Amino acid sequence: MSDKGYIHPEVLVSTDWVAQNLHNTDQVRLVESNEDLLLYSTGHIPNAAHIDWIADLNDAIRRDYLSEAEFAALMSRNGIQNDTTVVFYGDKNNWWACYAFWVFKLFGHQNCRIMDGGRKKWLDEGRELTREKPSFAATNYVPAARADYKIRAFRDQVLAHVNAGQPLVDVRSPQEFSGELLHMPGSPQEGALRGGHIKGAASVPWSRAVAEDGTFKTAVDLRAIYETEKGLRPDNNVIAYCRIGERSSHTWFVLTYLLGYPNVRNYDGSWTEWGNLVGVPIENPSKQA
Repeated sequence: MSDKGYIHPEVLVSTDWVAQNLHNTDQVRLVESNEDLLLYSTGHIPNAAHIDWIADLNDAIRRDYLSEAEFAALMSRNGIQNDTTVVFYGDKNNWWACYAFWVFKLFGHQNCRIMDGGRKKWLDEGRELTREKPSFAATNYVPAARADYKIRAFRDQVLAHVNAGQPLVDVRSPQEFSGELLHMPGSPQEGALRGGHIKGAASVPWSRAVAEDGTFKTAVDLRAIYETEKGLRPDNNVIAYCRIGERSSHTWFVLTYLLGYPNVRNYDGSWTEWGNLVGVPIENPSKQA
């Protein structure tokens, strides 16, 4: 990887690195995670497992993530051991890859990486794809207790954060932030009774962190956005949110690993929860005179 000034450059690997480690399946597991759940079947990087953000990472009934036992089973059937290096990549400039990365970190998996540039860069470079689904020997994965308190924010914590005047980053589109839309442009407008944003939040759409080739922008460029423009500091206690927590996991990754902020949490309840709560502080410029 070229030096882009990141605090933790080790969390990123290049497409070249992935190409050189395609068959290192004893130590490395490639994981594709996409918004488009059918995309993997049309062609994926050889030896890449598929982790479905709905079926594999979320509880089927409660709005929550899988249990420790379910996470261990997921790891086992994908041939992942506790010391396996897991490299995530996917569509939409890796936003779902970052979401899967974040969920893995909830369970304390140590060796997690993101392939910089995601599916887009791999395809743009004309690299190999296959439709063959790999199979791996089952493992005996030992999960850690789910560490929600470290990197995840809940609604009561968000309300306390707002009341204390602490910084929040709304990573949705400008139209969602203003209250004009309830969902990203081009999608059904559903999921919340009220539009707008959490009181005091700064608007930084998640995609601003990405360069034209799908890779992350340099640390200098990222600091210009989050610090010079929006006034964040590395010593801040920051909460990021979007609509259901997936886009904000991308910003959580940027702030935590690329810029080295030690206290960043993802509010995965996000706007579908906050926009339906009774009595919480909302700002909605589209409704103001």
